[in-house]
Amino acid sequence: MRIGCVKEIKHHEYRVGLTPSCVRSYVSRGHEVYIQAGAGVAAGFEDEKYELAGARLTDNKQDIFDKCSMIVKVKEPLPEEYEMFHEGQILFTYLHLAASRELTESLMRQGVKAVAYETIESSDGQLPCLRPMSEIAGRLSIQEGARFLEKTYGGRGVLLGGVPGVKRGKVAIIGGGIVGTNACKIATGIGAEVTILDVNSNRLAYLDDIFGSRITPLYSTDANIEMALRESDLVIGAVLLPGAKAPQLVKKYHLSMMKPGAVIVDVAVDQGGCIETTHPTTHDDPIFVIDNIVHYCVANMPGVVALTSTQALTSTTLPYGLLIAEHGLEEATKMSLALYKGVNLYKGECVYENVAKAFDMNYIPLQKLF
Repeated sequence: MRIGCVKEIKHHEYRVGLTPSCVRSYVSRGHEVYIQAGAGVAAGFEDEKYELAGARLTDNKQDIFDKCSMIVKVKEPLPEEYEMFHEGQILFTYLHLAASRELTESLMRQGVKAVAYETIESSDGQLPCLRPMSEIAGRLSIQEGARFLEKTYGGRGVLLGGVPGVKRGKVAIIGGGIVGTNACKIATGIGAEVTILDVNSNRLAYLDDIFGSRITPLYSTDANIEMALRESDLVIGAVLLPGAKAPQLVKKYHLSMMKPGAVIVDVAVDQGGCIETTHPTTHDDPIFVIDNIVHYCVANMPGVVALTSTQALTSTTLPYGLLIAEHGLEEATKMSLALYKGVNLYKGECVYENVAKAFDMNYIPLQKLF
């Protein structure tokens, strides 16, 4: 199979879909890999390293799309890339389709076979290709939230860890999954007072076992969310419904309950956000203020730690990419139920139920199409 990897064009996105090590793995199995010149430079991978691994480098992005059966990316295609795809081409990347009808409909018109990293799901319910980025985003959420609590940025001027004789800052984390757990690790590590909310009692018990008295685990009810909002200096939105639009648990009217200068970091922004007032921002303009509350809603948080993120991401996506390259998508999904669940669109049809529900589209189970 011919596999292509192009340079990411999302603003301040420095990650790359394939490392030279990935290229070597594909080439050693008899596949051809085309890399757009400069695609990996920002993540620390020079063109020469790709060439030494056996890749074919080109400056012609359209040529890569034309020649290759599978395109491996990091982020979803942007409008200027929509028309580059051809019918039957495999797109292997983060897609977050439930947050963009325009992208979904475009890929359907093009007849693309779209495989989303974020919906590849193992038999135990884990999301192996989403997990590393969730871990990184969770840890970054506290780092960035702490920065924007500084008065310079309109924050409350609170040091989360406090100092002797002064109360520590308070952090509320809505969602106890991978993002929430990793946010907890950093928040407790710097000495903040942490409350974490989730609807799953087993998850709360697990978090209590891990963190003990360093956190307050609470059921995620309207009353508990409102209490946490009133008390907190920093709120982390960490809610995930695989492949679906995130539920908006914090409404605009809630902002008036919060302390002026408090900060919200909505890590769920890729899936539409779990805060009603969320809209995507970029790394060079990361915040906006509504009702005296600072919002940080960068849609590609892990992109700023590109080397770490690329290495973590490709180590989990490579086995699935190789499976597709070796056997073709159709046969690969029969061999791997996890990969089967990763297919969102197939030749003009929506085959992932949560995406279909988001736009009231017709849903067809993938097995009915081949």
